[in-house]
Amino acid sequence: MRNLFLPITVILMSGAAFGQTHSGPWTLAECVRHAQENNITLKQTELQVKQQELMLETAKGSRLPQVSGSASENFSFGRGLTADNTYSNTNTTSTGISLGAAVPIFQGSRINNSIKESDLNLKAATADLEKARQDMSVAVAQAYVQILYNMELLDVALNQVGIDSLQVERLSAMLENGKASSAQVAQQKAALGQSRLSATQARNNLNLSLLDLSQLLELPDPEGFSIVRPDVPIQGILLGNPEDIYAEALDNKPSIKAEKFRLDATEFSIKSSKGAFLPSISANGGLGTNYYTMSAAPSSAFMEQIKHNFSQYLGVSLSVPIFSGFQTRNQVRAAELSRTNQMLQLENTKKTLYKEIQQAYYNAVAASEKYRSSDQARESAKESFDLVQAKYENGKANITEFNESRDAFLRAESDLVRSRYEYLYSAKLLDFYRGRPLEF
Repeated sequence: MRNLFLPITVILMSGAAFGQTHSGPWTLAECVRHAQENNITLKQTELQVKQQELMLETAKGSRLPQVSGSASENFSFGRGLTADNTYSNTNTTSTGISLGAAVPIFQGSRINNSIKESDLNLKAATADLEKARQDMSVAVAQAYVQILYNMELLDVALNQVGIDSLQVERLSAMLENGKASSAQVAQQKAALGQSRLSATQARNNLNLSLLDLSQLLELPDPEGFSIVRPDVPIQGILLGNPEDIYAEALDNKPSIKAEKFRLDATEFSIKSSKGAFLPSISANGGLGTNYYTMSAAPSSAFMEQIKHNFSQYLGVSLSVPIFSGFQTRNQVRAAELSRTNQMLQLENTKKTLYKEIQQAYYNAVAASEKYRSSDQARESAKESFDLVQAKYENGKANITEFNESRDAFLRAESDLVRSRYEYLYSAKLLDFYRGRPLEF
């Protein structure tokens, strides 16, 4: 800012170490990094990635054998048919132990296609996480710029207080010498009170913006939190062509990558659904044994029966789908509809990205023009205020003219500050769409 401003470089920098992990003002890069590591929304998105990882592991596990063991104990009481074809009251017990396994050999390529689909969905979820991180970077940068803007406005408000304070002192001295009236002093004090009120509001707005950023960073409270005020030159910033920026963004933006991964995944979803039309083959085998007793009849010892009744089996099963009530057909159609919907989603995402880039470009161009106009307006308002102030101090202008000129100058200062940060943020946002870090 101009030399006319009162420095406030020590504002909000006297707090103790914040959060026990960081002391002193935060840079934008530090804010972005801390938000990406601690923000709750991002952590929830990370959980979605982990869920997709589990789904991929589950799909891969479908290739492995299904092994199960069982044990049974049965009791029978009462009258029953004997081996002599007569009936008698007998009590029997039987104990069975078995271990079986089934191995998929061919499932219509559904397992392979399911694995490929899950792998692509995992990549899409990972891209979603990267998009969420980039969105968080933008949100942090917006909050950061808002703080910078409010800090500048506080500068302007404090400068206004300084101007009015000097005038009150000057008029009070003139009143003692009989060269100013009590009414003039009272009017100037009223103007000073209004300036202090504006400064209080500006400081409150600054505190609120600090609160917003501290919440994005998941800090426990904003006490002692402050940011670095960077000195970024406006001159020499190049905006670039929006069409070129869009072409670069299509290759690096995670939102586009995620939708492309999902579109590829629908191909394997269709193939997996069609696999249900094909036969499935599986191999199975197992081990088993049992122990049997019957009342009124001798029986071998437990371990002897377990040993002699031991059996094994191996087999291959073939299942040929004939009619499933159109379930398989409808599943294929649903998968094809999902693919069509995903194609539309990809195009819509591209359209949204194009619109965002065009808006950022138009905003940057408008902010650039506004900045140049505001700079010229500020210079004119400064010259006018200096002239009116000189006239006022020499008694050739009244306090109303002085206040009007001062307010016009301060409004011009505020407009210049706003346009400067709008231009800076819009230009950096365009660079961000090209895959560059959002920093200044």
